[in-house]
Amino acid sequence: MVTLKEKMRQLTSEKKGLLATNFYNMETLHGVLTAAKETRQPVILQLTGSSIDYMGLNTAVELARTGLKDFGVEGWIHLDHGSTVELAQACLDAGFDSVMIDGSELPFEENVRLTREVVKRAQAYNANVEAELGYVAKLGQSHDNHAFTKAEEAKRFVDETGVDALAVAIGTAHGFYKEEPRLQFNLLIDIHATVDTILVLHGGSGVPEAQLRKAISLGICKVNLATEIKNIFMKTLKTTLNGDEIDLRKVFPVATGRVTQLVKEKLVVVQNN
Repeated sequence: MVTLKEKMRQLTSEKKGLLATNFYNMETLHGVLTAAKETRQPVILQLTGSSIDYMGLNTAVELARTGLKDFGVEGWIHLDHGSTVELAQACLDAGFDSVMIDGSELPFEENVRLTREVVKRAQAYNANVEAELGYVAKLGQSHDNHAFTKAEEAKRFVDETGVDALAVAIGTAHGFYKEEPRLQFNLLIDIHATVDTILVLHGGSGVPEAQLRKAISLGICKVNLATEIKNIFMKTLKTTLNGDEIDLRKVFPVATGRVTQLVKEKLVVVQNN
């Protein structure tokens, strides 16, 4: 099997992206995998710490690994926004292909130390490690703070940590946008020219298609998608749960189908044809 590191290097050279989708239960997982199967595209399956707490680490990994096999999809399992070395280690032990350690809210040197430790541990597993540098607003945080990633600082960070992939702050945010985001493409060009590592775009939900395609053409490879998946699943459930039906096996598939439709559209975009 091609490693995630190898796949992202290949796609970056081809100016194509790789969609990284969060899943929260079997239904959202199957929605994603159906989309990947029908479009014959690879996908990264992401789990946050809260999703791991909700489903259980081993249960979540087995769901993802079995799903990839059963659906015949090329894919990898990734820890999204890991907050501690201990969580990253547990995910590596559980068979994750990739882990993110998020020290973006820490001072630069502390972020370096934290990331370097996870990179060191991941080497024994040949696992991909992602980190974040700059300010990509998380859910509930202000979108007004524009602490963009600086190219020279990114180079220093990558050189000092050996990290495989770097999430950069170029104008996106997690959650819903109050107005259309405007990605800083000149900054992205500088970062891509300066840093020899895979570049990641967090906050992909709600970014216009044209901007996503341009970002991929300019060096972004991994594109995260989470908020839109939760949103379409829950909105569909709310409109479906308006009768006396109590059989969740009849109700959930409608929402799962909408997830599939959404992810298929995003998979077409990241292919950047």
